[in-house]
Amino acid sequence: MKLSEGKSLVANPGPLGLLGFALTTIMLNLHNADIISLNATILALGIFYGGIAQIIVGAMEYKNGNTFGTIAFTSYGAFWISLVAIWTLPTMGLATAADSMSMAWFLGLWGLFTLFLFIGTLKMSAALQFVFGSLTLLFMLLAIGDATEISEVKILAGYVGIICGLAAMYTGMAQVLNEVYGKVVMPLDLKKKAPHGHASTDGGKTSSQDEA
Repeated sequence: MKLSEGKSLVANPGPLGLLGFALTTIMLNLHNADIISLNATILALGIFYGGIAQIIVGAMEYKNGNTFGTIAFTSYGAFWISLVAIWTLPTMGLATAADSMSMAWFLGLWGLFTLFLFIGTLKMSAALQFVFGSLTLLFMLLAIGDATEISEVKILAGYVGIICGLAAMYTGMAQVLNEVYGKVVMPLDLKKKAPHGHASTDGGKTSSQDEA
């Protein structure tokens, strides 16, 4: 359904998911880069903004008919909550602490998952391709860092993660500001096209009803 001036009645949830991912990723990777300690700010973001908010966005993308957005946002929301659980469950006596090889497998599988999503972004905007490409590299570096226990690899991963998070922030805010101004003020691609309807995860249209 659309308003008379052509605006959809359904908000685009994608930017919220991208920003929840972005802020949480930046904070965690400031820790990985050995700039800040692992503390309550990271855990809180991981549960609420990176975790719960992204899962809500995934449900909203499901309603919009966006399979990619549903899978990506719900999965990464669950990832953040799972990661916080990995850190906190042992302190509550509910599980044994994860060893470095278990974490390497955990992060490596997430890297493989992200690689498949990156392939999907090749049909989307350049901005989103960069986010998922750098995220794939981040997971792989973190997995290698845990498997080898080489601290320099983890620090390198931290800087890659900060760049990835900043790229996700740019992509999310670009979708918001482009829609607000009704023109491209923050390009998502080499093609400078005025936004039409609502942006999906990649800055395109949200739902099948818009594509029809």
